[in-house]
Amino acid sequence: MPPYPPPDHGAWSAWHPAELARRLGTMSKPWCVVGGWALDLWHGYQTREHEDLEFTILRSDFSAFRRCLGGMRFYTVGNGIVEYLPADAEPPTHISQIWCQDTVARRWRVDMMIEPGTPDTWIYKRDASVALPRAEMVDTTAEGIPYLKPAAILLFKAKYQRPKDEADFENASAKLTAAERDWLKACLDAIHPGHDWAKRLCRHSENENGRV
Repeated sequence: MPPYPPPDHGAWSAWHPAELARRLGTMSKPWCVVGGWALDLWHGYQTREHEDLEFTILRSDFSAFRRCLGGMRFYTVGNGIVEYLPADAEPPTHISQIWCQDTVARRWRVDMMIEPGTPDTWIYKRDASVALPRAEMVDTTAEGIPYLKPAAILLFKAKYQRPKDEADFENASAKLTAAERDWLKACLDAIHPGHDWAKRLCRHSENENGRV
């Protein structure tokens, strides 16, 4: 039997982003909240329930974040397989997702995603040709919690279009700036040709122009 077998995959009692920020404290390495919670940080209020909490880091910074998140065990996630990552081990290069387990409660608290890029450059992990200055892609709440901006979050969500992704698009798309809508539509046209969200973004722009 492997050491520290993982709890059930559904054993989530995720932190609020504020708790993650508190635990990371003055961490100087780049990180930001992603997924549905990133959109809600941007909205300024919670629009729906979240079964997990996701944030991203650079691969080279994994050890620093591991040290910062005391009282946790770390498990690699890939192809539906969750495996314990020993304390002295780095994630294999093919792994880009780490689940963090509270050792006392034996519950998953946060999903740590490993992203490409550099401290200065954000790169879309599914297509490295989509790259922009990190400062243009990450914003911060008044409380100091960094989050990936909504157009990039919706680009990730466009791949699956699960009910929660559709709800997130519906809540966010009309609030995007014209520049954000244009960027997202261009990315969708290049990466997901014919995506219905691109058409809906056009309608938002047409409606906005009609009000001018």
